[in-house]
Amino acid sequence: MIKDITSKAEEKMKKTMSVLKNDLATMKAGRANPTMLDRIEVEYYGSMTAINQVANISAPEPRLLLIQPWEKSTLKDIEKAILKSDLGINPSNDGAVIRLMVPELTEETRKNLVKNVKKTGEDAKVAIRSIRREANDKIKNLKKDGNVSEDEVKKGEEDIQKVTDNYIKQVDIMINDKETEIMSI
Repeated sequence: MIKDITSKAEEKMKKTMSVLKNDLATMKAGRANPTMLDRIEVEYYGSMTAINQVANISAPEPRLLLIQPWEKSTLKDIEKAILKSDLGINPSNDGAVIRLMVPELTEETRKNLVKNVKKTGEDAKVAIRSIRREANDKIKNLKKDGNVSEDEVKKGEEDIQKVTDNYIKQVDIMINDKETEIMSI
C-alpha cells in the first residue's frame, strides 16, 4: 500500500517536471525556437488549434522563425494570433510565409526573464512539496486505520522525502541551466 502511494506521488512529480520543462522551453531566450509558439492558438475551421498543427515552423537562422501554413488562407489568422500573444514580436507576412525576427535581449529583459524562470521553478517546487504532503497524509491515514505499523510509516515518509529531494534537485538544475542560457546569449 505504501509503495503504491510512493509510486503515485513519484508519477505526479514526473508530470510536474514535464510541465516545467515545457514552460521553460516556451520562454524566449534570445534564440529562435519553434517551441516559443507552442502556447499560441489560431482559429482553424471554427476551433482553436495550436499553430504547429496548422503550419510548419522552422528556425533557419538563430534569430529567425519561419512559419509556413499548410493552407494559405490561415496566414492572416496566424498573424493575428501572434500579434495578440505575449511574445512581443511583430510578424512579417509576405503572402506565403510568416517570418518572426527574435530581437536581441537587453540586460533588463534578461533579468526579467531570469525572474520569470526562477518563479516558474519555485512554482514547480511548491507543486512537488504539495505532492509530498499529500502522500504523507495518505500514509498517516493508513496508520490511523491500523493498516500499517509505525515503522512502515517512517520508512514510507523517508522514501517520499528521498523522491522529493531528488525532484527538487532536478528543478534547481533545470532552472540554473536556463538561467545560464539566458545570461550567456
